[in-house]
Amino acid sequence: MTQRTLALLPGDGIGPEITEATRVVLAAASEAFGLGLAFKTIDIGFAALEASGSTFPDAAFEAIRACDGIVLGPVSHNTYPARDKGGLNPSGELRKRLDLFANIRPARTRANIAPRAGVPLDMVIVRENTEGFYADRNMHSGPGEVMVTEDVSIAFRRITRHASMRIAREAFALAETRGKHVTAVHKANVMRVSDGLFLECCRSVAADHPDVSYDERIVDAMCAHLVRSPDQYDVIVTTNMFGDILSDLASELAGSLGLAASLNAGETSAMAQAQHGSAPDIAGQDIANPSSLIGSAAMLLTWMGQRENDAALLKAADAIDAALEAALTSPDLRTRDLGGSTGTQAFAAAVAAGLSQVSLAGA
Repeated sequence: MTQRTLALLPGDGIGPEITEATRVVLAAASEAFGLGLAFKTIDIGFAALEASGSTFPDAAFEAIRACDGIVLGPVSHNTYPARDKGGLNPSGELRKRLDLFANIRPARTRANIAPRAGVPLDMVIVRENTEGFYADRNMHSGPGEVMVTEDVSIAFRRITRHASMRIAREAFALAETRGKHVTAVHKANVMRVSDGLFLECCRSVAADHPDVSYDERIVDAMCAHLVRSPDQYDVIVTTNMFGDILSDLASELAGSLGLAASLNAGETSAMAQAQHGSAPDIAGQDIANPSSLIGSAAMLLTWMGQRENDAALLKAADAIDAALEAALTSPDLRTRDLGGSTGTQAFAAAVAAGLSQVSLAGA
């Protein structure tokens, strides 16, 4: 049996609780499908800051890079100290250093959970992850924001042909496996040069996929379309900040941000990451919903299975998704945010138990 090691990064707030819940499910999947998974817990965030003076020490990165996949718990980076005081954002650092250029964010209505949009959703937002209006990842040196005077600040936005082409290719490749429809979201009516380049790249890739329908939406209009008729969309491709905003909107319309999975993927590395934050106000109470990170871990196994051409990994990913769906179907098994009373670890145990049933059924 091939052994694979997954880096578990508990993070802050509810991160340790939902990361442990995800480990329980992954361990059950490894047992049921013979995956040979091992887990290496690596401290980041406030725990690492206290121990080493940095929220993302170099030793942690080297240990992470040696693993076969990454599961990142939520982090409270907004409350970290300044960067020169050790306050690095682990999520941003990993995306940059490992070139995790594609943030894949499904927005899918789950089980019997009513969508807030009034209709079921099943779309994926493909978000460029390495540039755009993100101060920590669009400059070679230094942040992409400057304070000209005490009353004037300027932010730089970087859009490159290289990054735009590869995220467009990722979106169209995904659409080929789904509904064969890609929508590019932009603001080229105002940012004619930068979003103009992004659209030029999307149109170029669209020409290579004649069987995939392609259209474009201005970002503000897209927000209205998502609220009014979200079922018309399949794969949405967009730049970093627009994708961050739209994916939260789409996931909440689908039912709940607490259910929203997410994968950060590159050519050689991938990282599972819940879409939601660290929710420190409910930390340590065993009431957090681990569904988002569990679903993200299933996406990680799919990425690994496709890369390794390993049927067991792909079956395990499908089984986790099916077991998660089954657990969410029962109102009695849901966590408090979804109207139930099941605790974080008990919910994970229910999903893990469901995996055995799915594996026996031949998932």
